[in-house]
Amino acid sequence: MSRVIPFEERAVATLRDRLGAVNSANRDLIAFARGHSGATAAIHAAVLALIEADSLEGLFDVVRHDWPRLLGLDHAALALVADGKGFRVESGYIGTVEPRIVDRSIGRLEPVTMRTVDCGHPLFGTAAKHIRSEALIILPAEAPLPYGLLLLGQNDAACLDNRHGAELLGFLGASLSAMLRRWLMNG
Repeated sequence: MSRVIPFEERAVATLRDRLGAVNSANRDLIAFARGHSGATAAIHAAVLALIEADSLEGLFDVVRHDWPRLLGLDHAALALVADGKGFRVESGYIGTVEPRIVDRSIGRLEPVTMRTVDCGHPLFGTAAKHIRSEALIILPAEAPLPYGLLLLGQNDAACLDNRHGAELLGFLGASLSAMLRRWLMNG
């Protein structure tokens, strides 16, 4: 005598499991897209603020005061070497730094380095002890133009390791380099 095997019940259960997995993946994809869109909009706003700067000092003010707000960060600093002299710009401070420190820092980094840390990079200055996530972006240039490092930091440890974020930050660094060249060559 033959027996009927109930495939329909198993097939429906399998389809429900697959549908649940697809819905979950779809929610993850939508969340990623919203985050991607927000990050891109923030970088665009930061670059537009650079373009609107009316002087080199204004450009420094944009980096140290406006960018933290626009990019949702706690700290932004800049370390530059120009004509053999080192400069450091951060909130509440514009001063000098030994060019070898900037050179040594750049030599150990990728073009864009994003990482969580126990203490921020020393070029953050006094803010370094509070920083738990940092993005370090090299600003390359040929002499006599200034080169250096853009430092962006957060007080909270955040997951920063993603290729798209590095591309956006690379664009931000390239835009900053172009504006620095503009102000230093055309005064």
